[in-house]
Amino acid sequence: MTEALGCEHVGKRYGDCVANRDVSISVAKGSAHALVGENGAGKSTLMRILYGLERADEGQVRIGGETVRPSVELSLERGVGMVHQHFMLVPTLTVAENVVLGREPRRGPLVDVKRAERELAAVAERYKLSIDPRRLVGDLSVGEAQRVEILKVLYRGARTLILDEPTAMLTPPEVDQLIAMLRGLVAAGDTVLIVTHKLGEVLALADEITVLRRGEVVERRSTEGLSAASLGEALVGRALPALPKRTRAVQAGQRLRLADISIDRDDGTRALDGLSLTVAPGEILGVAGVEGNGQRELAAVAAGLLRPGRGSVHLGFHDATRLGIRERHALGLGFVPEDRHEDGLLLDAPVWESYYLGREGAYGSSPVIPQAAVVDDAARKMTTFDVRPADPFAHARALSGGNQQKVLLLRELARRPTALVCAQPTRGVDIGAIVEIHASLLSLADEGAGILLLSAELDELFAIADRIVVLYRGRIVLEQTLGVSDDRDALRARIGGAMLGVAST
Repeated sequence: MTEALGCEHVGKRYGDCVANRDVSISVAKGSAHALVGENGAGKSTLMRILYGLERADEGQVRIGGETVRPSVELSLERGVGMVHQHFMLVPTLTVAENVVLGREPRRGPLVDVKRAERELAAVAERYKLSIDPRRLVGDLSVGEAQRVEILKVLYRGARTLILDEPTAMLTPPEVDQLIAMLRGLVAAGDTVLIVTHKLGEVLALADEITVLRRGEVVERRSTEGLSAASLGEALVGRALPALPKRTRAVQAGQRLRLADISIDRDDGTRALDGLSLTVAPGEILGVAGVEGNGQRELAAVAAGLLRPGRGSVHLGFHDATRLGIRERHALGLGFVPEDRHEDGLLLDAPVWESYYLGREGAYGSSPVIPQAAVVDDAARKMTTFDVRPADPFAHARALSGGNQQKVLLLRELARRPTALVCAQPTRGVDIGAIVEIHASLLSLADEGAGILLLSAELDELFAIADRIVVLYRGRIVLEQTLGVSDDRDALRARIGGAMLGVAST
């Protein structure tokens, strides 16, 4: 085997937290290799060490079979490129300008834009990644922007690509295109090392997998003959429980109703255009759509963070249109925002403070924060929900993304809401945590709550939603009630097409 990238006995510690312990991995040249594991297993740390963004405390890194002192500059020089989960593109520049940024071809003192466009077109043609080099990045779809990120590393000569959660924000058709694109790169002799929580994508793309658990390698194997169920068990170290069966049917009435909602953005475009929907008691209503089609504004107006230009919002049968989020909490609303860092948690404070945030009334009317009671309550909930570490005094920033998401969700569930607005609750979350989150949402619905679930993951909506609506350019363009006998492949194609604005019958 010719090795493209690898490491031996790598260890990395942040204070008392061990991120990686004695990790060895070898990625064969011309293969697709998946690195999988639970949130907090050390995957991202290892990727950053291999690429040179982090320095290991111990162990060795190899590129092309040669032991090196890794750095980003050396990785690029040796043909290793990294595509990050969050795009690093300038929306006001063209595709070509973004790709060559920092390595611009020159004609005298000026950037040779025409040459940049020609060189990019040649790379795009070579790898079958068609895109207009003159388009503004701000006008691209999420899938096209992902393509630009990949072109950027290929333009710099990368033959080994490290990809961190590359499908987190893509529609099903775009995911299929990306997997096919990456398989094409591997067939041409390039190497792919991918970090993903999506087991179906692992099996569709990877030749081999390495499983990390609590910072250590626990399994290395070929994906040949591997099932999603056995992969999931290897990932979390236990058999995954089945989702609980619903004990109550959707009931008559309304927990949340939005009527004729319209919202204009600051740039004059319309985010929501006459949107109406109702969530019944016991119902999970899923909202699918490509990011940027009004989902963020829908969640904000339902939660009370944004006032509509037209239309009304009702919680139960109370008109809540002009009420803020605190007043909506009093009417039984819970809210899990899409951006847990920006809108959900106090990152540089202990977890117990984030748990207490907005729940002051649950601990009496004293003006003094009852820290001991809150800490004790938070510790019990963190243990039950398997937050790692289950330490209320740990700062939220120190937790992995999946464990941060658990803290956010357990806080909102502690309200026992009658209506829950839940945006992207499992983005970047491992399969074990996803099962726990889904079970909690199903349990809440069985208690009679109505849940508005906004998710880009069709598998998530198929797993727990009673009904799905598709949002496109601020309007509902498709509504689908889900049944156990549905042809899921046909539904996936139909809903995926609607997410891209393709009319369906």
